[in-house]
Amino acid sequence: MSTVASSEPAKNYWGDQPEEEFYASQGVRNEQSYFEGKNGRLFTQKFEPLDTTVVPIKASVYMSHGYGSDTGWMFQKIAIAFARWGYAVFCADLYGHGRSDGIRCYLGDMEMVAGNSLAFFSQTRQSPSYAELPAFLFGESMGGAATMLMYFQSPPGLWTGLIFSAPLFIIPENMKPPRMRIFMYGLLLGLADTWQVMPDNKMVEKAVKDPDLLKIIAANPRRYTEKARVGTMRELTRVCEYIQGRMKDVDVPFLTAHGTDDGLASAAGSEWLHERAKSEDKSIKLYPGMYHSLIQGEPDVNSQKVLADMKDWIDNRVQKYGGGGSGSTS
Repeated sequence: MSTVASSEPAKNYWGDQPEEEFYASQGVRNEQSYFEGKNGRLFTQKFEPLDTTVVPIKASVYMSHGYGSDTGWMFQKIAIAFARWGYAVFCADLYGHGRSDGIRCYLGDMEMVAGNSLAFFSQTRQSPSYAELPAFLFGESMGGAATMLMYFQSPPGLWTGLIFSAPLFIIPENMKPPRMRIFMYGLLLGLADTWQVMPDNKMVEKAVKDPDLLKIIAANPRRYTEKARVGTMRELTRVCEYIQGRMKDVDVPFLTAHGTDDGLASAAGSEWLHERAKSEDKSIKLYPGMYHSLIQGEPDVNSQKVLADMKDWIDNRVQKYGGGGSGSTS
């Protein structure tokens, strides 16, 4: 898959080639729509093999992106890869992100944000086309935290397994918001919750190793580039602590992948999950020297290694668990 960097604004990360042509060249079909949720509309996408008679659908995968991003632009690389392997992939711009409704990048209630995506995912997962097939949740970065909340909100048996790419379960010390500043803003009784006043820690530069890919990612017209909102940082801190306390409750098969040089989401989060979860089928992949954006921001040889490991894991679980049942140990 080729990408182009240009001084002229492009509609998509690959350049100006029409979307239908590009997706067909990748061997996939793409559908875009809006889901009418309880709190507003979510922009959604579906990816599947171009010809399902040649590459049959063997399972469905439900993907969530990271902070300030969306399911378009380069996040699509992940969805396209899974679709080419024979998976029906469903993505939703998180509430407040991309083309979905909500205040831009305001995550004051992550349970609500996760619940909005879960409503779309669970409805699709239980539809006749996919109810009898295995189903997996996938979360990248902050989307990993949202994915974990979706899992905790779901009834037992809904999901066959979980896949995480650099999940945000532990915020590195140098990225944590100053507690005193959060406390002081809190004294304003919520009036400051949406203020864009938190320190800019140059997150994109810490996420992407390849300088050429950094330019392409930074060119995403829907990427949030302002300072973080007070309520967002307060809530992400709370959610990380909540997830850490409930890791022991995870009992479905999962794969968590993390770069050891991740400066945005500590690799210790993946290690803690692997150590604490009661799942009998649990896997962790640590990639020495890799940054936060394992698939979108690493040199091709690295990103292809990560994708190959994910393909091996999910293909094996589909073969092992078959049907639509969960791999839960309880």
